[in-house]
Amino acid sequence: MSLRKFISNKTIAALAVIVTAFASTSAFAQEAAAAKPVDMGPVYKSVIFYTMAFLLLCLFIAIIGKALKVYELTREAQDKPKGINWDTVNGVLFALFLIVGLYGVYWEYTVHGNMILPEAASEHGKKIDQMFNITLIITTIVFILTHIVLFAFAYVYRYTGKRKAYYYPHNNALERLWTIIPAVVLTVLVLMGFLTWRSIFYKIPDPNNKPLSIEITSSQFAWAIRYAGADGVVGVKNYKLITSENALGIDFKDKNTLDDQLAEEMVIPVNKPVRLILTSKDVLHSFYMPHFRVQLNTVPGMTSYFEFTPTITTEEMKTKTNDPKFEYLFLCAKICGEGHYKMQRKVRVVSQQEYDTWVAQLPTYLTDDLRKQFNMPVTAAPATAPADTAAKDTSAVKTNQIALKK
Repeated sequence: MSLRKFISNKTIAALAVIVTAFASTSAFAQEAAAAKPVDMGPVYKSVIFYTMAFLLLCLFIAIIGKALKVYELTREAQDKPKGINWDTVNGVLFALFLIVGLYGVYWEYTVHGNMILPEAASEHGKKIDQMFNITLIITTIVFILTHIVLFAFAYVYRYTGKRKAYYYPHNNALERLWTIIPAVVLTVLVLMGFLTWRSIFYKIPDPNNKPLSIEITSSQFAWAIRYAGADGVVGVKNYKLITSENALGIDFKDKNTLDDQLAEEMVIPVNKPVRLILTSKDVLHSFYMPHFRVQLNTVPGMTSYFEFTPTITTEEMKTKTNDPKFEYLFLCAKICGEGHYKMQRKVRVVSQQEYDTWVAQLPTYLTDDLRKQFNMPVTAAPATAPADTAAKDTSAVKTNQIALKK
């Protein structure tokens, strides 16, 4: 059998397979249409839909590729010139990829760029955002320029058979240029990051504006928030003292623990430094406050610290985001088990006066049950006091707290 006849037979067989495949697909579609319809819901949103679409696209490309291969073999068997100039096709495809890619960059900036967090709500957050923006601008410029050169080069210098490539193995000037410039840029970015990091973690204490201490303890799958109380100092704790009543293992031999307060949410005064004391009871978690640009791991057996100053109240952020339901949150950014998604608490940034009113109403961690457990005197039930007396007591507590803060 001659090669030409063999190729012709192979072409007919391949086309027959393609026609049979399409006929089978059509018959299957007709049978499916005749069958009782099944409510698949929003199929276009499901993973199955996109998986099937991808597989069908791959099948379509494979069929086209096989058909083109048969076409080329047929022309070769008939001693005809190539029907498709693949060098030109590849060059044009590179040019199209450049155009589509540049549009993709534009789309990412305009669509996904609007999905990033709003302006930072803390002092150090502004520095982090500034550093991020500088890095993003530089890398974007380099990315666009290098890809324009890469894809344009592949298109302009595609093979045509009318010219010969020039052998250009080395150039010292170019080597220096693309080594020194990136080295200088990266050195500047690293120094910026180092100085920013030091300004966050190594703050100079201000005796006239001492930070508010709040302890955050993570566990599967909850957070415990403990405020320092009127003395401004969070008392010590010991994991050996953890019981069903003393869930945090507070050591009440330390007098600083006696006035510590437990809260269900974090409330912090605006423009007041806040010092977070982060610990974990069980596994590794990650304390994350996205709007304040705060993220730090909570590690079992180790205490971590982070100080920041909120600059935008919750009410102000509601106006900025045009969202009356807006809430600050802190959550866990480390997948720590099946209940990981539940680890979030509200954060409210309020004025100093609102904070003083709120914190004065917080209960202390030390309850009568804990007093009995630690052989401490149980507090007597308070007698009903006149309204003016209660008001004086509350006012005295606020006055003491404000004096201690100052």
